[in-house]
Formats: sequence, structure tokens, C-alpha cells
Amino acid sequence: MKLTVLRAALAPALASLSRVVERRNTIPILSNILLRAEGDRLTLRATDLDIQADTSLPCEVAEAGAITLPAHTLSDIVRKLPAEASITIEGSGDKPFTLRSGRSRFTLQGLPESDFPDITAGEFEARFALTNKTLAQIVEETGFAISTDETRYYLNGIYLHVTDGQDGPALCAVATDGHRLSRLQVLAPEGSAGMPGVIVPRKTVTELARVAKEAEGDVTIELSPTKIRVTAGATTLTSKLVDGTFPDYQRVIPKGNDKLATVEAGAFRQAVDRVSTISSERGRAVKLALAEGALSLTVSNPDSGSATEEIAPDYAGEPIEIGFNHRYLLDVLGILGGDTVQMKLAEPGAPAIFQRREGDSLLVVLMPMRV
Repeated sequence: MKLTVLRAALAPALASLSRVVERRNTIPILSNILLRAEGDRLTLRATDLDIQADTSLPCEVAEAGAITLPAHTLSDIVRKLPAEASITIEGSGDKPFTLRSGRSRFTLQGLPESDFPDITAGEFEARFALTNKTLAQIVEETGFAISTDETRYYLNGIYLHVTDGQDGPALCAVATDGHRLSRLQVLAPEGSAGMPGVIVPRKTVTELARVAKEAEGDVTIELSPTKIRVTAGATTLTSKLVDGTFPDYQRVIPKGNDKLATVEAGAFRQAVDRVSTISSERGRAVKLALAEGALSLTVSNPDSGSATEEIAPDYAGEPIEIGFNHRYLLDVLGILGGDTVQMKLAEPGAPAIFQRREGDSLLVVLMPMRV
């Protein structure tokens, strides 16, 4: 195999694919990236057996062939070369491969292509397209609530399914860690009808965020009961899904929260941030005391003191006091953004609903804390 490729094209491709490769591997081949040169393209592939990333880029191929080379070493070498550099990679058989650029020369020991796994086999039942902005919205507005508790593995991802929305069928994304739940509904794209309900793993969600950021235009999504495949331009990401049953999240969303308060979003978030300055690891609660025309935020820390701030909400209901983990509350307010935040409360011990406005596509449920 012998090829010549521009560093400007190869470096970002290697950086992206190297994120899939675990730095510690008991299987040597999984530490490598597959390089296949044919025609006028260089195809790259990386996998950890749960996620597989493929991409291709233009190159000059003097001799077609394929090899796998150490992912992180190769990426580091290419990254450190001059931005305008041209890189030649050549070698054959089980002999070391040579990488040359200008006066730099590196020798790398590869492993044969035949040993490299491929997890893309199988049929994909559903196929539809989302804009890159919609995919980014799904990941950002629900991914923050994914659980990190490995014992509850079925919560370690985003649950994607089609449901009945306000304006017809909706593609619904849900994530929860037991303390907070985020649900986003977008108009169901053509081709999504009848798709299986799937749980996209946390690591895959992280990679999807990068795909959405780097993509231009639409992103194609294919689903089967066990895998998801996402294609954006020359990049394809294939991943196994979480093998489990997502709980009935509808039961967690309260129906009787009749105390409605609307607050200016920026002022609310800044006030929470300020009063939580004196909180501690043991006491992360911020108490919200809501009364007609007044919202008082209080944090008490027996080691360092207390803090109180007041803001003016649009509220005309009965007075209520409720506590929340300030970090979770800041996360929710940051995700919601917008000009206003709407809180729906029932009683101090009941979960609260946060939205930008009534009927908004994004709904967040936050469990209270004792204060």
C-alpha cells in the first residue's frame, strides 16, 4: 500500500476517530485504526466493539491496500506535522509501515486488516433524516439527564421512540437519572413511523453531539432493535444499543401541578448561581419560597453561613416552599434558556415541571430535596 494525503484532511479525521478508541485495550487490534486505500479515497475505521466510526477523504493512491496502525500514535504524529504538510504512508505485508512528511520519517508496526472487526452487519428497519440542528437539540436538551449509575444500565442513554404529540406523531427523546427527567418532542420525520423504541448509549450520544456539530445539512439515521447507524457526509457512526427496557417515564411526569409561576430566565439562573456560592458538598439544596409576586432563594451552610436573594415572578397562587439540588437546577435553567421559565409545582415533596412556556416541546421534571 502506498498513498499520499494532505495533513489538513487527515488530522481532523484521525482526531475524530481516535475518540472511539479506548486507550487501554486487552485486544491489541482495537487500539488501531484501519486504513484502506483504493481509487482516489482513503477510508478510515475505528471501533471499540460497541461503536464503530467510518470516514473517507481524498488522497493519491499509488498502490491500493489496507493496514491497521496504532490510533493514538498515528493521530499524534499527524497532529504535530506542519499544517500545510503532505504525508506519504507506505508498506506491505507484516513489515513495518513508513510515514514520511518533509524531513520527518516514522516507522509504525501495523496489524493485518483481516483481524479488524466490523460491527455493521445486519438489517436496519427504519431510516429517516434529521437536520443537524435537530440532532444537536436532541442531544443537548436530553443528554444532560442521562444516568451514570452502571447498575441501572437501562438509564445509561437516551430513549428514542415515536409517540403521539400535540401536532401529530412526534419523535420523542427521553433521559433520566432518577433525580431529573428531560423529554423533548420534535415532529416525527418521514420514515420514522413504526421504528423500534431504542436506548442510545451515553458514549454514542457524546459522539452524536460531535457529528451534529460537524455535519452540514441533514443527518441520516437508521435503526434496528439492536443498532443505530448515523451518516453525515463522509462519516458514518454505527453503535450497539442498550439491551434493556426503558421504564414507563409517563408515570414520572406529574399531572396535577396547579401552582404556576413564570420567572425571567436569566435573573433566575443568576440568582441560583449567586446564592449557591456558599453551598457545600453536604448541603447542595437551594430553598425556593414562592408567594404572590415574590420568589425568595435561600442557601444555608452551617459551616460558612447563608445567602438569600429575591426576584419577582409572575405568580398568584398559595405560598409554597420547595428545595432543589442547586447543580441540577442550574443545569435545567441552562438547558431551557429562553426569556422565561415556567415552573409548575404541587407540594414541597412532589416533583416539579420546568418549561420555557406552556406546551413547549421540551419538558424537564426535577425531584425536590428536603430543606
